[in-house]
Parts: sequence; C-alpha cells; structure tokens
Amino acid sequence: MILFRKFRVLILMVFLVACTMHIMIDLLPKLEKRAAGSSSSAGGGGGCSCAHTPGEEPRSWAKQRPRAAAAAAEPGWPNKHSLRLLQDFSNEPNSNLTSHSLEKVTERAESEKRVRQLQLGSEERGLMRDTASGQKQRAVQGSSRLKALYEHPLYKPDLPHLSEDDSLFNLNSDVRFYPKAAGQQEWHNEGNVEEEEDSPAGEATGESYPNWLRFHIGINRYELYSRHNPVIGALLKDLVSQKITSVAMKSGGTQLKLIMSFQNYGQALFKPMKQTREQETPPDFFYFSDFERHNAEIAAFHLDRILDFRRVPPVAGRLVNMTQEIRDVTRDKKLWRTFFVSPANNICFYGECSYYCSTEHALCGKPDQIEGSLAAFLPDLALAKRKTWRNPWRRSYHKRKKAEWEVDQDYCDEVKQTPPYDRGTRLLDIMDMTIFDFLMGNMDRHHYETFEKFGNETFIIHLDNGRGQINLKRSTYLRLQLLAKEDFKLSSLMEESLLQDQLAPILIRPHLEAMDRRLRLVLKVLADCAEKEGFLSVVENDLEGQPSSHHHQAHRGR
Repeated sequence: MILFRKFRVLILMVFLVACTMHIMIDLLPKLEKRAAGSSSSAGGGGGCSCAHTPGEEPRSWAKQRPRAAAAAAEPGWPNKHSLRLLQDFSNEPNSNLTSHSLEKVTERAESEKRVRQLQLGSEERGLMRDTASGQKQRAVQGSSRLKALYEHPLYKPDLPHLSEDDSLFNLNSDVRFYPKAAGQQEWHNEGNVEEEEDSPAGEATGESYPNWLRFHIGINRYELYSRHNPVIGALLKDLVSQKITSVAMKSGGTQLKLIMSFQNYGQALFKPMKQTREQETPPDFFYFSDFERHNAEIAAFHLDRILDFRRVPPVAGRLVNMTQEIRDVTRDKKLWRTFFVSPANNICFYGECSYYCSTEHALCGKPDQIEGSLAAFLPDLALAKRKTWRNPWRRSYHKRKKAEWEVDQDYCDEVKQTPPYDRGTRLLDIMDMTIFDFLMGNMDRHHYETFEKFGNETFIIHLDNGRGQINLKRSTYLRLQLLAKEDFKLSSLMEESLLQDQLAPILIRPHLEAMDRRLRLVLKVLADCAEKEGFLSVVENDLEGQPSSHHHQAHRGR
C-alpha cells in the first residue's frame, strides 16, 4: 500500500514538472521578444513596427460588430475559431510579430488599395451601365412594345365580380392579425405624410400600409395582383432600397437561400448569384443537379406578367454588400461562421444546405458585393394557409427511371378523372404552368401551391423558378400567338421589361432568342394536336362570357 502511494506521488511530480517545462517553453519567446523590444526602443527608433498602432482597432469581427449587437451577443462570440476563418492572424494583439507579419501588413495595404481601385472601377462601370440602360429605356419609350401589349384587348378582360369570399384578406378584420399593423406609424410608407396627417389619430388607412402588406391585401381567388396595380412597382423599389435589418438561412431546400427582413417589417427570399449569365448548363447534367440562377427568378416574374398569368410573386435584383447587409446583421451563428476571406481577398460564405454548401461552392463577392434576386414573401402561413400539390407531370428525379406519365399512354385520361383535375380550371392552369416552365427552360416543377381558403377553385402559385399533353385556355393560346408576331415578339418584350431591373441586363441575347424558339415549338405542338383531335378538343374557350370557375365545368378533350 505504501509503495502504491509513493508511485502515485511520483507520477504527480512528473506531471507537474512536465507542465512547468511546457509553460516555460511557451513563455520564453515572448520574454525574449519583450527584452528585444525594450532594447530597440531604448536605442531610438529601429526595430519592427506593430501590425497596428495603439490608435488603430484590430480588424477582428468582434470589433467590427455594432456595440448593441455585441452587448446582446453571448460571451465569447465571436471566438478565436470564428476569427481564424477570416485567415487574418497578424492583427491579433497576442500574435507573434515576425517578418511574415510585416509581409502581411504590406500585402494588406496593397490589397486595400486594389479594393479601392476596384470599387472606383465598379462605380464607373455602374455609371456606364446606368447610362446605357437609360438610353435604351428612352429609346423604347417612344415606341414601347410593352405598353402596346398591355393596351391590347387580350390584356383587358375584367375579372368576375369579387365577393368577400374571393379576397384572401378582409381589410377591416384580417389585417389586425399582422403584428404592429393597428395604426403603428412606423409601418406607414414614406411619402404619405399628408395622408397620415389627414387620417384620424390612431387610425391607419389601407394606403398608409407598407407596400408588401398592400400586396398581400390585394390577393384574390383569381390572381396575386391586378394588371396595373401601382403597388407592385412600389414594392419592387422597396425590395431594392429598403434597409436590411436581419438575415437568416431558409431551412430545407437543396441550395442556399436567405430570408431577409427589412426596416418596414417586410421579408423577401434572397437567392445569391451562383453562375454568370453566360454560363450554360452542360448537356450531361441532370435537371435536378443544376444550380439555381438568380437571374432566372427575375426573368420568371417578368415573363409571368407578359403572359398575363400574374401568379409569380414580385421579384427584383439587388446588389448586396455581404459584409454590412448579411454578415453584420445576421444572428444566425451557423451562417455567420461560414464567412471567410478567399485567397483573392474577396469576402465569401457558404452557409448550410443539402447540396453545394461547402468551401468548394462558396459564394464570393467582388470584393464584398454580390448580386441576387429578392422575391417578396407571400402572407404568413399562420394567416393564409397554402396547400401543396404534387405535380402530375413531375419528373422522376432518378438517373435511370422514367416518370409514370412518360411510359403510361393512359396516364392523361386517368388524371382527368381524378379530383381536382376532373372539374374547374385546374388542369388548364397546369397546362399554363407547363408552357410557362418550358419557355423558361425550367424542368424542376415537382410541386405547386394554392391558397387553402379558396379550395380547388383558384389559380396555381408559380413559386421557385430558379431552374431555368395538352388542353389549353383560349386566352393563353391567343396570347401565345400574339407573342409570336413580329410587333409583339416575346424576346423583344422580355428585353424591354427586364431593363426596369437594377441588375439589367438580366438575360443575354441567346437566352432571349431561345424563348422565341420554344414559343414556336409550343405553337407547332398545339397546331398538330388541333389538326389531329380538332380545335375545340384542344383549346378551351374561357373568354366567352368569362364564366367563374365556381360554375365552369371544363370540357375534357383527348
């Protein structure tokens, strides 16, 4: 027993001696450096300079964050591990100052100079692009094809009379469920000061609500927004100009998307730029493995308006500062920790998602500016529930198997006999959506959504348009024919419409020409079907009397 105790004491002593040696070895270089520093300062001037002067603030993220946010943050966050992601150790107060540190200081000064030059260059390019866009817009204003299109009789049919049940929200009763909507002054739009002064104290009018809320209030059984609703243009401007107050990653999905909240309490879904406009998907890629494209989201909104569907929520392009408008305002630690500085001195991040969220697929700015699409949010699901439907003509999402509709000749007839496709306009809306996706080059429409309040008698919401069999409505058929004419050429209309976006040009010429080719293919298939089955079996007349979908039993032709 005594020997055992002596052995334990011996082991403890060896451990203490080892710890003491490690501490001395660790402190020795610092003591030598301090001695060298004091001798050099006594000698009057020579020696190495600090990586930052006492008056300068280290470039750590903890120092850069606003004080209010830092005070609210948890102790120790950001930590050393997070700082290490920035690949910037030379500024740390306790770092060893070596010749490599001096090289880093010199490189940093040079990189900052390059950054300033890049910023000046980008500003000049931006001014040039703005000037060019302004010239184009002035050129088309004299003979605007888009304006002529919207004045065409096909774009002027009236909706059926809207009852209370046909509106998604009742202005007087439902809006109160929105947080802070009961007359809070900070919700009111800028520029409506006179209107606010005229309204009674504590009472908010519909016009005084922020544009995103007015968009929500305008949703009805037949459309997300009316043809010439001025709120949509104002909302698009808000998406570009509103201050971003917080950012979080959207859960689910195969690729990274961010939820951005604005100062007026609105929200939008941000899809960052992953590919340039010129990059094409390799022909050997499967449709389910392609990158989502931010410019496809923007183009989809404009195409949806030109087709007069109005089923895509408003989308605008925005140039986002990754440092100030994402990193510095996010409280999502998982997102924040993925930021780093690339070898080219660009700010990058990759977030978390099922695919393409790694350093190999990082999203990098130039140096911290990144393009992206911002899609306005639909009403919260707690206020307006939506039902998700499986697309009957979805792809198999398998490398070797085909979908059922590709191998079963009776599949279409079976769908026609299955609710909700056996009555109303749902099947015709599916055809609208299919043509819309074909024109966009989108092969990834696996599901679609409808507002639950309206049951099966409502339109299909066209969401998630980043990847860019036939009975048809007569209104759709006539518009497609119109867009194939030279005076209303689809590519020219899209080009003109997309000039309104901040990130114009959105689509390059080959993409615009591809839309014209696809449109001709659609019309050829329709002509072949009409010749084989008869025109009335292929084209459903939805214009005569404009019947409500409540009482309309669609004709089912083969």
